Amino acid sequence: MLRQCRTHGHFSGHNCPTCNAEGKFIMSDREANSLGRMLALVLRHAPEKFEVEMDINGWVNSRELSEAIQKQRRHYHWLRGWHFSAIANADEKGRYQVEGDMIRATYGHSIELELDLPTDDIPEALYWPCEPDNVSTHLELGLTAGDRKHVHLSRSIANAMEAGHVRIHRPAVIEIDTTRAVADGFTIWRAGTTVFLCEEMPPDYLYHVGDDDPAIQEIVSIWEEE
Repeated sequence: MLRQCRTHGHFSGHNCPTCNAEGKFIMSDREANSLGRMLALVLRHAPEKFEVEMDINGWVNSRELSEAIQKQRRHYHWLRGWHFSAIANADEKGRYQVEGDMIRATYGHSIELELDLPTDDIPEALYWPCEPDNVSTHLELGLTAGDRKHVHLSRSIANAMEAGHVRIHRPAVIEIDTTRAVADGFTIWRAGTTVFLCEEMPPDYLYHVGDDDPAIQEIVSIWEEE
């Protein structure tokens, strides 16, 4: 469930992960998951679904969005704009950004936007998951966004493995030498807590992380125990 700690803000679960306080109840898991899916749909793919206006940088007014959802989904008569801020603040992956009454998704878009995300503090290396059979192709041709607007890179090998595992049973991982890439003029943006974006990445900066890498072996062993 979604709750709010007076000291540390919104969190998911029964107790604040920082101080263990129970906090104020905001909404149930079912409500948070349902609204989270609607939020992702509107902010990443289809703002017209609820007839809300989105600017070129991906921002929509959370109050207008809540009112639009109330009109279409009567059982959300209690919904207010600040409920979306609560969902965003409690999201550990940093999928949303809130500024006053405005909210936007930080990554995962299929619509054309000009995201003004920060480009500083980029790690020396980032990681990208793929099908094991496609590793050689990517090392030869590089990384492209495909049906997305950006290539989504992960902060760590573990993050990449988890992201890839959604659609790949045991993903392979490619390492990106971001230090050289940025020095050569390629832009990388900071999006979520563990997600970074780029428009493309040539093969010159790519390396295959072997299956014998300790980080990969640790994740695989966890999966095998589940």
